[in-house]
Amino acid sequence: MYTLVIGNKNYSSWSLRGWLLLRQFDIHFEEVRLPLYSETFREKIKDYSPSGLVPTLVSGDLRVWDSLAICEYIAERHPEHHCWPEDEEARALARCISSEMHAGFFQIRNSLPMNIRRTRSIDASTPELDKEIARVSEIWRTCRQSHSEGGKFLFGDFSIADVMYAPVVLRFKSYLIKVGTVEEEYMQSMLSLTSLQEWIADALAEEEIIELYEQ
Repeated sequence: MYTLVIGNKNYSSWSLRGWLLLRQFDIHFEEVRLPLYSETFREKIKDYSPSGLVPTLVSGDLRVWDSLAICEYIAERHPEHHCWPEDEEARALARCISSEMHAGFFQIRNSLPMNIRRTRSIDASTPELDKEIARVSEIWRTCRQSHSEGGKFLFGDFSIADVMYAPVVLRFKSYLIKVGTVEEEYMQSMLSLTSLQEWIADALAEEEIIELYEQ
């Protein structure tokens, strides 16, 4: 039995990653939501996460407090779900682009904070932001063109790579970011997932407002 500790569904992109993996592969877990920047969060988070951050996966006495580490842990614990692509080369590439997302794209994170309730474009872009958007588009386009026969996700079947890029799909949707046809088709495949639709519905039902992400 797992417990997954998350923040606000409207704002917490890292929380989405751990949650989406478990939900999409139908792995049972208990959800604990601690609203970010709240007194509840400050009082409760240290009960779960030594880093004081979300998401955190609780598995028995073990705490796993990083989204990619959670994905790797679940992949090892549930090999029957093939959380990474089965092909060796595809798996290596999937890990590369997942790590690239995990460690980078700071302009996208800072300039396009996740806010599912938002549906308007940014007032002005920058060359640095445009470069990162182009890089994400390149990743999606290259993966889809190489694996289109295997399914509608980055490597055909749904995998951790899709989990890592799910918040970017939501960001591009919220900020009306224009992408190519292949990338748009991939975004629609992600947005059609019942699991992601559930997350979006829960996010829209939240009442907390965090001004930092509303600017």
